[in-house]
Amino acid sequence: MNPTTAPVSSSLPSAPTALLRRLEWQARHAVNTSVSGDYRSAFRGRGMEFDQVVKYQWGDDPRDIDWNVTARLGEPYRKRFVEERDLSVIFVFEDSPALQFGSEGRTRRETLLETTALLMLISSINKDRVGLLYNSPGKSWFQRALPGRKDTLRVASLLLGQEPPPLDGPSVCPVQWRLMRKIASRGSVLLWLGPFAPAATPEAWRELQQRYQTVGIRADDPWDSELPEDAQFAAYDPLAGRLTTIDTSAPAERAAHRRWRGQRESHFAHLFPRLDERLKIGNTDDPLQALVAYFHRLRHRGAAA
Repeated sequence: MNPTTAPVSSSLPSAPTALLRRLEWQARHAVNTSVSGDYRSAFRGRGMEFDQVVKYQWGDDPRDIDWNVTARLGEPYRKRFVEERDLSVIFVFEDSPALQFGSEGRTRRETLLETTALLMLISSINKDRVGLLYNSPGKSWFQRALPGRKDTLRVASLLLGQEPPPLDGPSVCPVQWRLMRKIASRGSVLLWLGPFAPAATPEAWRELQQRYQTVGIRADDPWDSELPEDAQFAAYDPLAGRLTTIDTSAPAERAAHRRWRGQRESHFAHLFPRLDERLKIGNTDDPLQALVAYFHRLRHRGAAA
């Protein structure tokens, strides 16, 4: 399966227009009130150029401390960097059938689509370039990173307008990771959104983590954390491709769920070892508020350290 380039269009598809307008208003309000500085602190990537060494002041990022200069002069100094003009934020959306589950409110897919659109708009408002690699079973396309509101809205609209993959079709959703080196410059921020079901580590993943700042974003349903008690029903398993009966009161069923939950968490942590590289958003959460809390948490953790 070879990814194609996203079709170019000067207008937005009609279906997502109202949603995009609402999300753009929310993103602009968040950037103007609280998010911009926190966003820059979190998504700085490696697209930075060294400027000079300056005295460390309270609130500076301790990761920038120059320990050699600090030891020589007897007081803390840090490296000051100048951001490159065009930081690229590349979104990888893994549109697996497993995302089409929601026990209440939104599905995982709806949560991740709204989160992706919000982050695209926030990135664009902060004058970063926005790119997208979309993958679903049997379908893959990419849009190279471009600056500006118009192109960002077009790409977000294309994503929101994608039909969900059929539940009775293939469940495998391979991401073309080797393509990333061709479409994303070194130092880009790479945001991977998907189900993160237990699986093997993607080929060349550690190499990509050396080249880019990587963050995994996962949508969690309440049932992912805890099954309801004493419920019995038939459900279609898109990964197994069959109808199955679930009895949540059965000890074997609850034990299997605990094993799956542990394997899923271990896989997510293995892909993204640092806590600030992982973001979980619940289907019942407000995606924008979850993003704001994530940005604040990263900034305050850096100051506290």
